[in-house]
Amino acid sequence: MYDLDYDYIAMLVNRVKQGDSDAFAELYTATYQNLYQFTYRYIKDQYRAQDILQDVYIIALKNIKQLKNPRLFVSWLNQINFRVCFDVSRKLQNQGEYLMPDEDFSAVLSEEMGPEDTVLADIEQNELQAYILSLPPREAQAIIMKYYNNMTLDEIADAMNLSRSTIKRQLSSGKKTLCSFFAETKRGGVHS
Repeated sequence: MYDLDYDYIAMLVNRVKQGDSDAFAELYTATYQNLYQFTYRYIKDQYRAQDILQDVYIIALKNIKQLKNPRLFVSWLNQINFRVCFDVSRKLQNQGEYLMPDEDFSAVLSEEMGPEDTVLADIEQNELQAYILSLPPREAQAIIMKYYNNMTLDEIADAMNLSRSTIKRQLSSGKKTLCSFFAETKRGGVHS
């Protein structure tokens, strides 16, 4: 991730709110690389990532006057970006296309959860993604950012504009729900 000058970005946001289109171009330039890195890691397709970012910046431009604190622009933009990525991944899932990486994502989760939860290692990637996407949105977002995008708790808290302890609760709740589902699946109660 690139370091951002939040004071400079806040100044640009204020200029954009006053109708300065050049300031929005500067905002775009200042924030694009960070957003692109996240979007590409999430979507795994450079062309879709570029399309998503186009949508994200259009949404931001249309709604920037609603942003009360200009210093929160980056967090606000990250939230918009995640929502658009999440929506795209759900649409792709509904079309039978999955975005999980080739690596064994379930193994990453099971390592974090401990040996009693190794049942996750037996679940196919598309089933795992489908179930993650069916979690409450904040839990799904936290799980994807932590385990799929390898973001730190602080990075997730900043992106979601939540406290670190709230992120920990979201991760814990999401992992507990996943473990319960997969334990039930392993027993044959849910799996078709």
